[in-house]
This record gives sequence, C-alpha cells and structure tokens, in this order.
Amino acid sequence: MTRTVLAVVGAILALYVVFGLVLPALFGLLKFVLVLAVVAFVVVAAVTVAGRFSKK
Repeated sequence: MTRTVLAVVGAILALYVVFGLVLPALFGLLKFVLVLAVVAFVVVAAVTVAGRFSKK
C-alpha cells in the first residue's frame, strides 16, 4: 500500500514539475529566441537597405 501511495505522489509531483516549471521555462525561452530573431531580421534588413541606397 505504501509503495502505491508513494508512486501516486511521485507521479503527481512529476506532473507538477513538468507543467509548473519546465513548460513555462521552455515557452519563455522560445519567446526570447523569437524576439531575438525578429530584432536580428530588422537589423539585417536595415543594413541591407542602407547599403543599397548608399551605392546609388
């Protein structure tokens, strides 16, 4: 009986860790990478446009 109770408690704690800690951290990291990619795209686009206009 004790082994079953501890297994259930362990499963509940594992789910809490996955859904409470790991997934929000991954989504936060993905949002950071997405914002970084957008900023990099804007910088590259601005440098490309400035380079094309300066040649003319």
